[in-house]
Amino acid sequence: MSTIEVAFWVVVLLVVLSLAFDFMNGFHDAANAIATVVSTGVLKPQQAVLFAAFFNFLAVFVFHLSVAATVGKGIVHPEVVDLHVIFGALIGAIIWNVLTWYYGIPSSSSHALIGGLVGATIPKAGLAGLVWSGIIKTVAFIFISPLVGFLLGSLMMLLVAWVCRNANLSKTDRWFRRLQLVSASAYSLGHGGNDAQKTIGIIWLLLIITGYAEVGSSSPPVWVIVGCYIAIASGTMFGGWRIVKTMGQKLTKLKPVGGFCAETGGAITLFAATALGVPVSTTHTITGAIVGVGSTQRASAVRWGIAGNIIWAWIFTIPATALMSMLVYYASLHLF
Repeated sequence: MSTIEVAFWVVVLLVVLSLAFDFMNGFHDAANAIATVVSTGVLKPQQAVLFAAFFNFLAVFVFHLSVAATVGKGIVHPEVVDLHVIFGALIGAIIWNVLTWYYGIPSSSSHALIGGLVGATIPKAGLAGLVWSGIIKTVAFIFISPLVGFLLGSLMMLLVAWVCRNANLSKTDRWFRRLQLVSASAYSLGHGGNDAQKTIGIIWLLLIITGYAEVGSSSPPVWVIVGCYIAIASGTMFGGWRIVKTMGQKLTKLKPVGGFCAETGGAITLFAATALGVPVSTTHTITGAIVGVGSTQRASAVRWGIAGNIIWAWIFTIPATALMSMLVYYASLHLF
């Protein structure tokens, strides 16, 4: 087999790995979109994952590829990236996702991928290979997105409590069960729009460095876009039930009104971040919104010990995946 043929099949392998990561992203992060609607009893788990998967895919028609451009060109300099860097980034991120799914930790698939890119680039090109403006923006939103989710979730809850202060409780509950379908669909739309684009950005970067896409191209091939949205929607359909339990039951107890407020606050945050081209964590966003809703009832309504464990997972995600990806990068030098 010629060198050109080998390179082609390595590219094919990396595209498949990218789609596998995207599937795992949907599988791992299904909890973000459906935990609240399942925990409040508005939808059964099987209904919820199909519902979320549909809106994950529908996002392909809604959002501009701003996040894909940030991941593809705004985290590391494309000219220093090679096949080993892409391989290291993907394998490191996949390993982290599997570990955190197994232990039921709602960590960020997005930041796992960013950490993987950073970790695999450093041994290839050093710190000069990193685009610091993009990395700083991404790291800043580790704190900004859950804070915004927290504020919007709590404000929504307070606003709804004031508007419905004299309403019949059973009637209010029925209304918010219906409204939660709207908020859950909006959140799933935002989840698909932000998260699928991260994998689109990786494949786009891969095609650019191997000559299968032009450096100055304004968007990747259509098959990349559609394939990534199908992959994340498929992953969502299989759902990560361990994380659903943590997000929807252990963190705080939610009623339909609380689920609606958390999802709405989270969806607004995701829509804004995607419009700005920021690859935020859907996990961080919905966690902040759920905690915000719970804290409006009373401080003890939130299980702060579990929230603290989740925050530690957030902090360690980028350095942990960076280290793993760095090791995988070195190993890949002996594989192809």
